[in-house]
Amino acid sequence: MPWSRRLLNRAVLAASRWVERHGAIQPGTDLADAFGTFGAGSFVAHPTATLYGARSIHIGEDTLIGKHCSLLVGYAPDDVDLPERGLVIGDRCVIGARNVFTAHESIEIGDDVWFGQNVFISDASHGYQDPETPIGVQLGRHQSVVVGSGSWIGHGAILLPGTKIGRNVVVAAGSVVRGTIEDHAVVAGVPAKPVRRLVPGVGWLSATGTDLRPAWTTEQVAAMLAGAPEPPAPPLPVRLPWDDEPQPATGSVQP
Repeated sequence: MPWSRRLLNRAVLAASRWVERHGAIQPGTDLADAFGTFGAGSFVAHPTATLYGARSIHIGEDTLIGKHCSLLVGYAPDDVDLPERGLVIGDRCVIGARNVFTAHESIEIGDDVWFGQNVFISDASHGYQDPETPIGVQLGRHQSVVVGSGSWIGHGAILLPGTKIGRNVVVAAGSVVRGTIEDHAVVAGVPAKPVRRLVPGVGWLSATGTDLRPAWTTEQVAAMLAGAPEPPAPPLPVRLPWDDEPQPATGSVQP
């Protein structure tokens, strides 16, 4: 490569890094001041994809939001009828690149929630009941979305209106979630279903009851990484803990 092109390349990359660093939204910038809350140590990488309804967006402390994310409250940038807390993101969250969070009433994300890239969350969708009206102009009802603290939302997952995810839940990559997911569950698929649950005193048990993975503390994991032997796994339970859960009536429609 000619030296002139090499120097030009260096200059362009240096300028790009300068723009990214100084274009980020962080405490003390005008755009951060436009948010309902923008916590200390939080950072929204530059460039964003789309951002509006900032006064209804509340971000906790030490939360990192990647490039090309869309944070939206309302139906348009000039929408004045916004909820006070349309999009709430807790402390110490990590949100990967190209995530889209679009709120009309309430999306609430707890503390220490980590997202992969390309995750989509919305608390409203479009109707299709009127066969003579374009679906794009048929507005659906608002249904709040909650993501519990400590959860992990995998790459490309979609959380539909009305989703309620508990604490320390794993949502597998590419899953489409709707409805309520209990604490300490692993869900996967389209639609997402529990594939593993934490059974206290037993471990992480598969939905079929045939595969058991032990529950380890962070101290135990650190010790194993340092060379300690793996603790023995507990035996499989004779009866699945969810055998006594009520089952939906035949023919009922589930969300």
